[in-house]
Amino acid sequence: MSAAIPSFDIARYDSDRAGFVADLGAAYREWGFAGIRNHGIPAQLIDDAYAAFKAFFALPLETKMKYHLAGSGGARGYTPFGVETAKDSKYPDLKEFWHIGREIARDSPHAQVMAANLWPAEVAQFQRHGYALYDALDALGVRVLRALALHIGLPETWFDDKVDHGNSILRPIHYPPITTPDLPNVRSGAHEDINFITLLVGASAQGLQVLSRKGEWVPFTADADTIVVNIGDMLQRLTNHVYPSTTHRVVNPPGEEGRKPRYSVPFFLHPNPEFLIQSLPGCVSADNPDRYPQPITAHEYLQQRLREIRLI
Repeated sequence: MSAAIPSFDIARYDSDRAGFVADLGAAYREWGFAGIRNHGIPAQLIDDAYAAFKAFFALPLETKMKYHLAGSGGARGYTPFGVETAKDSKYPDLKEFWHIGREIARDSPHAQVMAANLWPAEVAQFQRHGYALYDALDALGVRVLRALALHIGLPETWFDDKVDHGNSILRPIHYPPITTPDLPNVRSGAHEDINFITLLVGASAQGLQVLSRKGEWVPFTADADTIVVNIGDMLQRLTNHVYPSTTHRVVNPPGEEGRKPRYSVPFFLHPNPEFLIQSLPGCVSADNPDRYPQPITAHEYLQQRLREIRLI
């Protein structure tokens, strides 16, 4: 692989499936990251969602705090600055964010672990555009998982019913302008994601860096129409590290760039809460023995990790 993280045209999944699956799988085995082009999510939808999110973050803190649910781990609604801290980091990240979750019936058996959404009354289009983007990224994530399934010898739709009511999260993030020089904090400390895969809308802004196998931080500034998709820890564990969950961070840009706000919107695609994460037999071999003989449910694993990053 080259020293640049590759991007792929997902339309090849229909025109050149075997070639696309082989190329995408090889990229994920090497990097845990790839860009996805021609994904079919309208630019207007992304722009409309971003406009609504920016309008919310521009509100007074007192107004935003109405939507902060203390003690909930930030599962829904608003999380202010100085709360989330990367695992093993001394300093909190320089960001505030909002969580949109899956809309489910409140009499669903999953309602106990998947809270109802909050919607800010002050931004009229927040719910409409925010949840439309949630749905679009959820569908794209399933398409990516189908290619990943084929690459490791699973049926194409193996993941479909494992994620159809997952506790997935859309997280609009605002990184404020940096006005204090020599801050010890960075916008987002070095970390790995918790979930199956993350789909990032807005990686066209500078700052995202991915840690290579050689220990080098590689910047990944994607084209504006490219969605960055990376492997999370749950999929790494399920595949016994065949698909690696790669450390990444968002650094503070130098000079004038640092004095500009940065916005990004990751979608964290989770398996269903009751899904049992245990190493796939096809990913265990003499050369790659099972690292995780003790299975764990997706919900239990999520709770462990949220405690580590100080959200609960």
